[in-house]
Amino acid sequence: MAVTNLRRTLASLALVAMSGCTVGPDYHRPEVETPPAFKEADGWRVAAPQEVSRERWWSIYDDPLLDALEQQVEISNQNLKAAEAAYRQATAFVGEARAAYYPTVTGSTSALRANAGNAGAGSRSVLSLSTGASWEIDVWGKIRRSVESEVAGAQASAADLAAARLSAQSLLAADYFQLRIDDELERLLNETAEAYTLSVTIATNRYKAGTAAKSDVAAAQTQLESTRAQAIAVGVQRAQLEHAIAVLIGKPPSQFSIARAPLEIEVPNLPPGLPSALLERRPDIASAERRVATANAQIGVAVAAYYPDITLTASYGFVGSALDNLIRASNAVWSVGPQLAGTIFDGGLRGAEVAAARAGYDQSVATYRQTVLTSFQQTEDQLAALRILAEQAEVQDRAVVAARESEALTLNQYKAGTVAYTAVIVAQAQALQNRETSLNILQNRLVASVSLIQALGGGWTASELPAL
Repeated sequence: MAVTNLRRTLASLALVAMSGCTVGPDYHRPEVETPPAFKEADGWRVAAPQEVSRERWWSIYDDPLLDALEQQVEISNQNLKAAEAAYRQATAFVGEARAAYYPTVTGSTSALRANAGNAGAGSRSVLSLSTGASWEIDVWGKIRRSVESEVAGAQASAADLAAARLSAQSLLAADYFQLRIDDELERLLNETAEAYTLSVTIATNRYKAGTAAKSDVAAAQTQLESTRAQAIAVGVQRAQLEHAIAVLIGKPPSQFSIARAPLEIEVPNLPPGLPSALLERRPDIASAERRVATANAQIGVAVAAYYPDITLTASYGFVGSALDNLIRASNAVWSVGPQLAGTIFDGGLRGAEVAAARAGYDQSVATYRQTVLTSFQQTEDQLAALRILAEQAEVQDRAVVAARESEALTLNQYKAGTVAYTAVIVAQAQALQNRETSLNILQNRLVASVSLIQALGGGWTASELPAL
């Protein structure tokens, strides 16, 4: 009889739960203003555009060492491990919220020796064995909104993990290119020092022949040693970049090194696509949007507090004085029934909680829209940088050719005795400066290309978010 009544009660309350409403606003993605095209891409069409790989965007640079280093970021970077642990924690919170859909079942047993206080009665044993269950019926959708909030939060955490991965990969690529530029700069300065050694020899021979002053020799020697010092100084930044790369791949700097090598990387041609595509391609935008959904669900949780909680409780067990005949019908005890509990007066607490939830939602919407605006800005910045730097590189290449020609002509004029050595120093300094500027422009173009790939999401799409 007790089991039959329990089943009927559970069935009735289940029907109530299924027919219940879900309070609070349903989620709709906030609208954002999206331009039809990127301004900085107008009038600049990329010739032979190169597509970015979704799995390994850095492969566009076709550098085997860079490829190997980037793969180690995924495995050993400690910041990524922390972000991955945060995502696992968020998915566990989803499990915690979903557990509220089901009844909580408990069991207990006890054995007591008791005295009723009557001297003649003496003491007696009381044995009990029971099980109980309680189930909160989600009539108003409080549990459903809580699960909805946690699911969106876990998806936001997954997007945060993707954003952290992209950031670490982009930083490594930028550091790697700067390190290779330092290798090129060191090679340039060493080659220049070798050429200046010849200038010292020329000035010395002319001084011995009596056709030049000793000051020419001193000036040539000064320029040579100064250039050698610059070549040595490049090692400071190179070492720091090497150490930074070691940390990004999760290794102690003392156990990591990169051999010097020539720079054989070209700046890729990247198609920017449409601005609207950024809404699906950037993990930070996806994270911000999912947090809007989280805040929206929290409004429903706060509104549900206005309504009473309906909880079904049931228990069944046995109570007796002897263990051998404890489990028998005459010792059975049971109870079953619903409980309705609500707050009558709270001094405005629930109203304040709803207002706070709505304000949190408005804040998350503003953050989401600001994230979208920032993504447009970052993309426009890098498109402008790549376009302008490409134009600058073309002009600078002509300047390098002209400066080297001027250097050669001036040195020949000095050998012929038609110009002072100061003219040679000026021409050589200009030639070196122009070559250094050319290297600096190449570095800026490579870093800007990495930044553009990062601004475009690195091949990531919102479809990679877990459904949970």
